[in-house]
Amino acid sequence: MTLLEALREELGLTGTKKGCDRGECGACTVHVDGRRIVSCMALVVMQEGKRITTIEALERNGQLHPLQSAFVEHDGFQCGFCTSGQIMSGVAMIEEAKAGWPSAATLDVTRRFSVGDLTKVEIRERMSGNLCRCACYPNIVDAVAQAAKRS
Repeated sequence: MTLLEALREELGLTGTKKGCDRGECGACTVHVDGRRIVSCMALVVMQEGKRITTIEALERNGQLHPLQSAFVEHDGFQCGFCTSGQIMSGVAMIEEAKAGWPSAATLDVTRRFSVGDLTKVEIRERMSGNLCRCACYPNIVDAVAQAAKRS
Protein backbone atom coordinates (compact mmCIF):
# COMPACT_ATOMS: atom_id res chain seq x y z
CA MET A 1 0.00 0.00 0.00
CA THR A 2 1.36 3.44 -0.90
CA LEU A 3 1.48 6.35 1.51
CA LEU A 4 -1.09 8.10 -0.69
CA GLU A 5 -3.52 5.19 -0.42
CA ALA A 6 -3.07 5.01 3.35
CA LEU A 7 -3.64 8.74 3.78
CA ARG A 8 -6.77 8.84 1.64
CA GLU A 9 -8.37 5.43 2.17
CA GLU A 10 -7.31 4.46 5.70
CA LEU A 11 -7.00 7.84 7.43
CA GLY A 12 -9.57 9.84 5.45
CA LEU A 13 -7.10 12.64 4.70
CA THR A 14 -8.37 13.45 1.22
CA GLY A 15 -6.58 16.78 0.78
CA THR A 16 -3.70 14.90 -0.82
CA LYS A 17 -4.80 14.14 -4.39
CA LYS A 18 -4.23 11.14 -6.62
CA GLY A 19 -3.37 12.50 -10.05
CA CYS A 20 -1.16 10.35 -12.22
CA ASP A 21 -0.29 7.63 -9.67
CA ARG A 22 3.18 7.49 -11.30
CA GLY A 23 5.08 10.26 -9.51
CA GLU A 24 4.87 12.62 -12.47
CA CYS A 25 2.33 15.31 -11.54
CA GLY A 26 3.07 16.26 -7.92
CA ALA A 27 -0.60 16.39 -6.86
CA CYS A 28 0.15 13.91 -4.06
CA THR A 29 3.07 15.84 -2.55
CA VAL A 30 3.40 15.58 1.23
CA HIS A 31 6.25 16.17 3.67
CA VAL A 32 8.03 13.27 5.35
CA ASP A 33 10.35 14.42 8.12
CA GLY A 34 10.24 17.89 6.57
CA ARG A 35 11.19 16.81 3.04
CA ARG A 36 8.73 16.80 0.15
CA ILE A 37 7.92 13.51 -1.54
CA VAL A 38 5.32 12.26 -3.99
CA SER A 39 3.26 9.96 -1.79
CA CYS A 40 2.04 7.78 -4.67
CA MET A 41 5.58 6.41 -5.01
CA ALA A 42 6.29 5.80 -1.32
CA LEU A 43 5.32 2.62 0.48
CA VAL A 44 3.50 3.33 3.73
CA VAL A 45 5.43 0.57 5.52
CA MET A 46 8.65 2.52 4.89
CA GLN A 47 7.29 5.58 6.72
CA GLU A 48 7.01 4.01 10.18
CA GLY A 49 8.28 6.38 12.85
CA LYS A 50 8.51 9.32 10.46
CA ARG A 51 6.69 12.64 10.76
CA ILE A 52 4.21 12.97 7.88
CA THR A 53 2.64 16.35 7.12
CA THR A 54 -0.28 16.77 4.73
CA ILE A 55 -2.14 19.86 3.54
CA GLU A 56 -4.62 19.38 6.38
CA ALA A 57 -1.90 20.19 8.93
CA LEU A 58 -0.81 23.54 7.50
CA GLU A 59 -3.49 25.76 9.00
CA ARG A 60 -3.06 26.68 12.66
CA ASN A 61 -5.93 27.66 14.96
CA GLY A 62 -8.19 28.47 12.03
CA GLN A 63 -5.54 30.57 10.28
CA LEU A 64 -4.35 29.57 6.83
CA HIS A 65 -0.65 29.01 6.27
CA PRO A 66 0.89 32.13 4.64
CA LEU A 67 1.31 30.25 1.34
CA GLN A 68 -2.33 29.15 1.40
CA SER A 69 -3.33 32.80 1.89
CA ALA A 70 -1.02 33.87 -0.94
CA PHE A 71 -2.63 31.29 -3.26
CA VAL A 72 -6.04 32.83 -2.52
CA GLU A 73 -4.72 36.39 -2.96
CA HIS A 74 -3.00 35.60 -6.28
CA ASP A 75 -5.67 33.26 -7.71
CA GLY A 76 -3.13 30.44 -7.74
CA PHE A 77 -5.74 27.87 -8.72
CA GLN A 78 -8.77 27.30 -10.92
CA CYS A 79 -10.05 23.74 -10.61
CA GLY A 80 -8.00 23.23 -7.43
CA PHE A 81 -6.96 19.65 -8.10
CA CYS A 82 -3.22 20.36 -8.01
CA THR A 83 -3.41 23.01 -5.30
CA SER A 84 -2.58 20.90 -2.25
CA GLY A 85 0.48 19.44 -3.98
CA GLN A 86 1.56 22.87 -5.22
CA ILE A 87 1.24 24.35 -1.74
CA MET A 88 3.07 21.46 -0.07
CA SER A 89 5.90 21.79 -2.61
CA GLY A 90 5.99 25.56 -2.16
CA VAL A 91 6.21 25.32 1.62
CA ALA A 92 9.05 22.79 1.36
CA MET A 93 10.77 24.83 -1.34
CA ILE A 94 10.86 27.89 0.91
CA GLU A 95 12.32 25.79 3.74
CA GLU A 96 14.92 24.36 1.33
CA ALA A 97 15.92 27.90 0.36
CA LYS A 98 16.17 28.89 4.04
CA ALA A 99 18.48 25.90 4.54
CA GLY A 100 20.73 27.20 1.74
CA TRP A 101 20.01 24.52 -0.84
CA PRO A 102 20.74 25.60 -4.44
CA SER A 103 18.75 24.31 -7.41
CA ALA A 104 19.51 23.61 -11.07
CA ALA A 105 18.63 27.26 -11.76
CA THR A 106 20.98 28.71 -9.13
CA LEU A 107 23.52 30.89 -10.91
CA ASP A 108 26.25 30.89 -8.25
CA VAL A 109 26.50 27.67 -6.26
CA THR A 110 29.77 28.75 -4.62
CA ARG A 111 27.97 31.01 -2.14
CA ARG A 112 25.25 30.12 0.34
CA PHE A 113 21.74 30.34 -1.11
CA SER A 114 19.08 32.32 0.77
CA VAL A 115 15.36 33.01 0.49
CA GLY A 116 16.24 36.42 -0.95
CA ASP A 117 17.75 34.61 -3.95
CA LEU A 118 14.39 33.11 -4.95
CA THR A 119 13.79 34.71 -8.34
CA LYS A 120 10.81 33.70 -10.46
CA VAL A 121 13.14 31.54 -12.57
CA GLU A 122 14.42 29.84 -9.42
CA ILE A 123 10.86 29.28 -8.13
CA ARG A 124 9.72 27.82 -11.46
CA GLU A 125 12.65 25.38 -11.43
CA ARG A 126 12.02 24.34 -7.84
CA MET A 127 8.29 23.86 -8.52
CA SER A 128 8.77 22.03 -11.83
CA GLY A 129 7.69 18.69 -10.36
CA ASN A 130 4.15 20.00 -9.90
CA LEU A 131 1.86 20.19 -12.91
CA CYS A 132 -1.26 22.36 -13.29
CA ARG A 133 -3.80 21.42 -15.94
CA CYS A 134 -5.32 24.91 -15.76
CA ALA A 135 -1.93 26.58 -16.44
CA CYS A 136 -2.02 28.86 -13.40
CA TYR A 137 1.79 28.87 -13.28
CA PRO A 138 2.32 32.67 -13.26
CA ASN A 139 -0.12 33.04 -10.36
CA ILE A 140 1.43 30.09 -8.50
CA VAL A 141 4.91 31.58 -8.88
CA ASP A 142 3.64 34.98 -7.67
CA ALA A 143 2.02 33.34 -4.63
CA VAL A 144 5.18 31.42 -3.73
CA ALA A 145 7.32 34.54 -4.24
CA GLN A 146 5.07 36.54 -1.91
CA ALA A 147 5.10 33.85 0.79
CA ALA A 148 8.89 33.52 0.51
CA LYS A 149 9.37 37.27 0.96
CA ARG A 150 7.14 37.25 4.03
CA SER A 151 8.81 34.21 5.60
